[in-house]
This record gives sequence, C-alpha cells and structure tokens, in this order.
Amino acid sequence: MVTTTVLPGSRTEADGSAVVRVLSYNIRSMQDDTAALARVITACAPDLVLLQEAPRFFRWRKKLARLAAASGLVHLSGGATAAGPALLCSLRARVERTEDVLLPLTPGLHRRGLATAVVRFGGARLGVLSTHLSLRKDERYEQSGMLLDRLAGMGVEHAVAGGDLNDTPDGRSFQRLAAELQDGWATAPWGGEYTSTATDAVKRIDAVLATPGVEVLGCGVPREHPGVTEADLRAATDHLPVLAALRVPAAS
Repeated sequence: MVTTTVLPGSRTEADGSAVVRVLSYNIRSMQDDTAALARVITACAPDLVLLQEAPRFFRWRKKLARLAAASGLVHLSGGATAAGPALLCSLRARVERTEDVLLPLTPGLHRRGLATAVVRFGGARLGVLSTHLSLRKDERYEQSGMLLDRLAGMGVEHAVAGGDLNDTPDGRSFQRLAAELQDGWATAPWGGEYTSTATDAVKRIDAVLATPGVEVLGCGVPREHPGVTEADLRAATDHLPVLAALRVPAAS
C-alpha cells in the first residue's frame, strides 16, 4: 500500500547503522526555475543528492556550487567531469573518495558517465553512484552492465545508485539492474510513482536502487511532502525527483 506519510529523518542508530535520505533528480542543466529547484531539494532534507543533467559547460562548477549552497549542501563530485551526473551531500557525510567515470562514446551520441563516491554516516559506509543512461536501447543495456560492474568494483558492502534510466520497469535495462539491486519504489513504495514528465507524469524512468543489504524504508516522488509544492515541482525541471530513506548497516 502506498503511503504519503513523512519518510524517516536522517539519524545514526546505537548499533552504528544509519538512516540516510537520498534524492535522485534530473535537473535539465538548471535551465528552469533554480529557486524552485533549490526549494524542492531543501524540503526533502537529503543527505545525498544524485543529479542528472547537471551543468556541463560555461561556469558549470559555479552553478553547481550555487545550487548546493542554496540547498544547504556541498558539491561532492561530477558535473562536466562525469558528462552530466553529479553528487551533492550534506555535512553529515564523511567523504572517503570520489571518482568520475566517462563511459565509452558512441559516435554521434551524447557522452555518458558516472559520478561516484564512498562516504560514511556514523558507522555506516556507503558507495554512491549517479547515472543517466542512453536513449538508445542497445547502448543503454550495455551501460546498465557497466553500472553494475562499477558498483561491484567500489570495494563496499553497501551501495546506492540512482538516476534517469531512460527505461521503464518492464524494460530490458531496468530489469537488468533490478535483478541485482533493490528497486526502491517496488520494494517500499511511498509518495508518487511516475517521474516523467513533471507536468504530465505518466511513466517511471527515474529510480533509486540499493544493494541487497540496505533496508529501503520508503521511496517515491515526494508529492505532499512537507515543504514540497506542486508549483515548485512543475517549475524546477522536466522530471520529478525520487526520494528514498535507507537504513544502511554498520560497516563490518
């Protein structure tokens, strides 16, 4: 049953585990209402923001830094260096390392990449990855395999990946990911389901996915979340965000 109750807040448990709030959001290069965008992000109170279509050209670092500051966060990694995906984080996160990865370029198509990091929240250690998969189905399927390989090679027991998959849950690439990772919405549906488009949401192509050891407490579009308005969701960008609350076990 889908619920619109407020997701659990961020916290560190006595056993060293941590409840972490993760927001995945395609921001269309910040071409829309950036004040509305910052308000949506701030209202969701995320520990981690997995962006897609972050600014990649003129003054892209300053644009990301301004968005992070307006949202009470810091720019962690990505942007032009990852061909669009980027990561923001709260000061609650202790950063071990970051790495931006460019995926193989298909001539004539947009370059794709991955923004990745390993962070700690209390005693919990978490790999993080933001992605934006190809519009072309064959390339998208190959990239979904590269995403899984990248997560497996990060040297972490627990990880979260999020992004614009450009595929629906019945699609080949989405299903490849969901076969190895928990699809947040399918595991613990909360809020709204559909993410595209912001003004007429009829399909789910954006997702937060987690490795099996992570507990998904709730995941979905933060409609009716305190501080998130329908006007801001429509004005901020052409996608709706996906918010998840995850309980990450303490590191072994």
